[in-house]
Amino acid sequence: MKCTVLGTGAWGTTLAQIIVDAGHEVLMWGRNTEVVDEINRDHTNLKFLPGITLSSAIRATSNIEEAIGFSDLLVLAVPAQTLRENLRAWSTLISPEKKLISTLKGIEADSYSRMTEIIVEILDIPLAHVGLITGPNLAGELILKQPAGAVAASPNAQLVEEMIELFTNPYFRVYPSLDLVGCELAGATKSVIALAVGMAIGLGYGENTQSMIITRGLGEVARFGIGYGANPLTNLGLAGMGDLVASCGSPLSRNRTFGEVLGRTGSIHQARIEMPKTVEGVASALAIRELAHRVGVEVPIIEVVSDVVSGAMTPIDAMEHLMTVSLRAEIL
Repeated sequence: MKCTVLGTGAWGTTLAQIIVDAGHEVLMWGRNTEVVDEINRDHTNLKFLPGITLSSAIRATSNIEEAIGFSDLLVLAVPAQTLRENLRAWSTLISPEKKLISTLKGIEADSYSRMTEIIVEILDIPLAHVGLITGPNLAGELILKQPAGAVAASPNAQLVEEMIELFTNPYFRVYPSLDLVGCELAGATKSVIALAVGMAIGLGYGENTQSMIITRGLGEVARFGIGYGANPLTNLGLAGMGDLVASCGSPLSRNRTFGEVLGRTGSIHQARIEMPKTVEGVASALAIRELAHRVGVEVPIIEVVSDVVSGAMTPIDAMEHLMTVSLRAEIL
């Protein structure tokens, strides 16, 4: 198979390595010509993946026309909040037969849209041409070829099979799902729960507190998804519980690490200074809270995290507030 990966950050580069290791041909695209040249010349991406040597089979370009024309399978690995503007810029180049695979975990802050909804809206293509790869996939571990799993989701069973073939290799297993909405909402929401766990760690709280947040957070993820018609069992798999555990448990998780700084300093400004990289949970928190309220779902952890990142509440106040929430509201 031939595939284009749009994005040369840590995640896009890792995906390209996974695809090559699955026996397929890949072309990456990125704006930064220095990164593109380095990938082609040195087979490294030191800015995003220091100490890693990439396969010499991976090629990169900064020419978007060349990248999109390379294949009919486009993998999106750009920051979630930039997806709309990118797709608008690329729309005239993307023909109707193209299939797009989102790897993005977020909700658009302004429109409250899921990433696949933005793809369908901007490109005016059928949802059957859109897929999602999600799960507990930390780039820093995957690039080392440590065993991991993911979920390929789409309402189009044939596209699901294509995604499984594209990504499955000896260290990366991909499982099928037709529950695109459930997988996508779980991937976005877990980032907010990971922020809460990070805040607890930053405040000096231990495993009991973290376990409570993770467990009750999974309940919020599940209730939220069910409110939008998701399959409840999705939250027990890699797209739900798996992704939540990885994001909450690993120091490689940007969301958890950002939350730790936030808890330790009590300052969203300081957290942004120490963690200048994209943190999807921060960008999506308010939108996820609004979407949950629209379907009458109780999400107390998501609510306090939203208040903290908006400056309406301190991390200490957020933890104290969680201990006063009605137990009834915490029941699935």
